[in-house]
Amino acid sequence: MTDTKHPIPSVRLIIPDNKGRVLILKRDQTDHSQGAWCLPGGKVDYGQTVEEAAAKELSEETDLVCTSMRFLFYQDSLPPEPGAMHCINLYLECSVKGGITLNDESSRFAWIRPGNLPDYEMAFLNDRAILRYWEERGQSPADE
Repeated sequence: MTDTKHPIPSVRLIIPDNKGRVLILKRDQTDHSQGAWCLPGGKVDYGQTVEEAAAKELSEETDLVCTSMRFLFYQDSLPPEPGAMHCINLYLECSVKGGITLNDESSRFAWIRPGNLPDYEMAFLNDRAILRYWEERGQSPADE
């Protein structure tokens, strides 16, 4: 059960590759946004730092190891209806090593470019964050 009386801090990881693409995961076996795509990440647990949560979620969801990370920006994800979850998403850019092995929370992964984003139904306003990330780096769908 989610405590809907307080905002929930969560981390979302933007993992770029050397081709300007970003990693996204297709959600599976979940109560929230089943079948939609999102960035790796999850809730920050009590007593856990943001960096610890980011590294843990990345490892659990993809088996990748974070080699460096930096804070990018935050995004309010207000509840769409009374009683629904209210998250404060903290976006971090991560460099990683290793190969991707998904856990049961995701059924697929994809590396996407700006022009691919409309092809994916995104959860948790992650599409807005990814667009912001690319725009701040001078990338846009129009460039492709």
